[in-house]
Amino acid sequence: MAWTENGDPDQVHRRLVRHFQDRFGAAPDVVGRAPGRVNLMGEHTDYNAGLVLPVALPHATFAAVRRRDDDVVRVASLQQDSGWEGTLAGCGPGGAQGWAAYAVGVLWALGTGAGEPLEVPGVDVLVDSTVPVGAGLSSSAALECAVGTAVVALLGHDLDTHRERLVRAAVRAETEVVGAPTGGMDQTVAMLAEAGAALLVDFADGSSRAVDLGLAASGLRLLVTDTRVSHALVDGGYGERRADCEEAARRLGVPTLRETDAGQVDSLDDDRLRRRARHVTTEIERVRRTVEAFADDDHAALGRLLLASHVSMRDDFEISCPELDAAVETAVEAGAVGARMTGGGFGGSAVALVPAERVEAVARAIDLRFVRDGFAAPAHLLAEPGPGASVRRVGD
Repeated sequence: MAWTENGDPDQVHRRLVRHFQDRFGAAPDVVGRAPGRVNLMGEHTDYNAGLVLPVALPHATFAAVRRRDDDVVRVASLQQDSGWEGTLAGCGPGGAQGWAAYAVGVLWALGTGAGEPLEVPGVDVLVDSTVPVGAGLSSSAALECAVGTAVVALLGHDLDTHRERLVRAAVRAETEVVGAPTGGMDQTVAMLAEAGAALLVDFADGSSRAVDLGLAASGLRLLVTDTRVSHALVDGGYGERRADCEEAARRLGVPTLRETDAGQVDSLDDDRLRRRARHVTTEIERVRRTVEAFADDDHAALGRLLLASHVSMRDDFEISCPELDAAVETAVEAGAVGARMTGGGFGGSAVALVPAERVEAVARAIDLRFVRDGFAAPAHLLAEPGPGASVRRVGD
């Protein structure tokens, strides 16, 4: 079995500082850290003003940053061969391409837009990460938030008073610079998560609260399976689903699908739009019921909700794939309480709620199923609910 480890944060910090010195000739000033996430319930509901219930992973992205005395920006990664070098003026739309656009887009967003912009200086940035890329676990938002967190600290600002601002800046970077139509869930949990809990976010009013999952007391673990089917938000499928939801809301005469009910959705005469809207409305209700089921420690209800969510994404929203379906089906057969695909879809990962004593057996069963079906070998990780973004000054 292949396991994706989160690594010891202190060791990652020291390694990153050492590589930064080797690459740029001086130590960084600060290192920002932001987690990836796995979503327990509420897929494609954020941009429909709905509810989501994500968990911050222990797997995180780290960004070492040093202030420069000019307007040059240099960005590099320990995971990527390519980097980017330009000026602050080139950090906006049409500037950097590929992974670096997520990083420099945050610099642009912090220095522009509504409200009082920050005086972002030229910087050197080096990134390290334990969040799997393309696994639907929000490696992009982790990168954005790690860089943004480091820059805010570099400027001497208190991180806790800027968390909401960093969420907005990261969303702008992804939507306006990268061109991915994110709904904001990933950036929100990366900045606002609390250790040991999921984060219930209501995108109708922007409110959020921690939800104690009680996993340890219940003897349960969150097993995430990366199918190794690459997931991307800029390849069209995600944007098409969002456009379908917006068109369904328009035909129903409501601002968003949050304002609809089952009767209204059933009145849509376009089958595709009806199924898209049905997923959203039922998924929002599943988030509410999932929070209640965790509070009641109702494993049977959780299992039903997870499976119903997966079926809805597979059949109504059409964002699953054979590998995700196999991972979900096999996890339940091997003893998981329940399982579902997680993330934007079209590849990525599945999440299973598993009794602690069955984790290895469930992971092994999924591996064997993938061999049998001729799929590439998956990787697994344990999602211990972790905290949101943090920052360390080098030398502290």
